[in-house]
Amino acid sequence: MLSARPITIATRGSALALAQANLVLAQCRAAFPKLSFELKIIKTTGDKLQTASLAQEGKSLPKGLFTKELEVALLKHRADLAVHSLKDLPTELPPGLSLGAVGKRADVRDVLIYRDADYLRAAEADAEAVEWSPGQSARRGFKPGLAVADLPAGAVVATSSTRRKAQLLALNPRLKVPDIRGNVVTRLQKLAERPDLDATVLALAGLARLDFHITPPGRLQGDAVPEGLLATVLDTEVMLPCVGQGAIGIEIRAGDERIASICERLNHFNTRQCVLAERAFLAAMGGGCQSPVAAYAEVVDSRLHLRALSFTAGPVRRAEIKGPPKEAIELGQQIAAQLKG
Repeated sequence: MLSARPITIATRGSALALAQANLVLAQCRAAFPKLSFELKIIKTTGDKLQTASLAQEGKSLPKGLFTKELEVALLKHRADLAVHSLKDLPTELPPGLSLGAVGKRADVRDVLIYRDADYLRAAEADAEAVEWSPGQSARRGFKPGLAVADLPAGAVVATSSTRRKAQLLALNPRLKVPDIRGNVVTRLQKLAERPDLDATVLALAGLARLDFHITPPGRLQGDAVPEGLLATVLDTEVMLPCVGQGAIGIEIRAGDERIASICERLNHFNTRQCVLAERAFLAAMGGGCQSPVAAYAEVVDSRLHLRALSFTAGPVRRAEIKGPPKEAIELGQQIAAQLKG
């Protein structure tokens, strides 16, 4: 029988993490209206380093730095569930912890974001609407519907993801792909303001959870979105997502039957099997979140269809595999063997 004491949901303090935690909180309260749930915001080492060293672009932060403090809170019983972007959660969890549930997946696609050429021209022509600042006229804009292959030679697409960098360069070898740091809003502000950046790539799921929208003819809109940005959604055939992208993972203490019974109501079976296949692939490849690999699984007609690619040995290698969802881990390991063989 479930205890009546408050159940604590741990999360990071970023806007995206809070949005995800509040989604889980709402699901918990709807499924268990007689229980009390509370949020506990924990600042992780990754959050602190990201805030303290935004200028140090080119130095990526291991994703485990965004989960460690939440995991310590679980192990010390200061929290009962920890909510993560599943793409941030290492494939090997600390002893005593387990993946309790995976929520229904959001759109897994990436988004190419860039400045609107028409907006820039109008802004430069109307000094009263937008105050001119040094270097502003050097900013380059593009028409709606821009594709990666359409970007001119030397265009700068900033991203800190090795997976995105490798795929961008495969699509358009003429690009420059430097690192960019900061949360979603910070990255959008940098793109809007800095002439040395032409575009960036972000996850559509993260934008949607922040209540940002893409409206015709491709305008990116939202309360915290700078004016004059356009977006092109990249299909998975163009840009394969990272392992776990679009999914929310709930980490709990292993063997905690009380919390496990709650997670049973939060878990989406097909999504869980898909991400288990992807995470098994990543683990078998011997890499972490910074490896230049990508994988995406979906259940179609009761079969799990897993696609993966790897740049670890030079030119891109691709593979596909299908099988029963219950064999998700084995499928992930098999496709890794194909790409490594």
